[in-house]
Amino acid sequence: MKVWIDQDLCTGDGLCEEIAPDVFFGMDDGLFYVKETASNFGTEKLFDGTANPAGAEGMARIPDGGLDSVIESAEECPGECIFIDVEG
Repeated sequence: MKVWIDQDLCTGDGLCEEIAPDVFFGMDDGLFYVKETASNFGTEKLFDGTANPAGAEGMARIPDGGLDSVIESAEECPGECIFIDVEG
């Protein structure tokens, strides 16, 4: 499974990063993005729109054991901008 954030809907509250810091991170623009951490996947990959695509083009794999926290992040997100791709 994979996850992505629609930055056009992101309100910058940061609840996602508080709940699942291995998957979400904030940038200087006040928005949040997804990532794959080295501890989970061997190398760090930031889907920030610079190093790798952001939005629907930049889907990060959900680490083993991380699905519950990603679902909780999506449910708690005030901007309703977190999307889980079950096909990925």
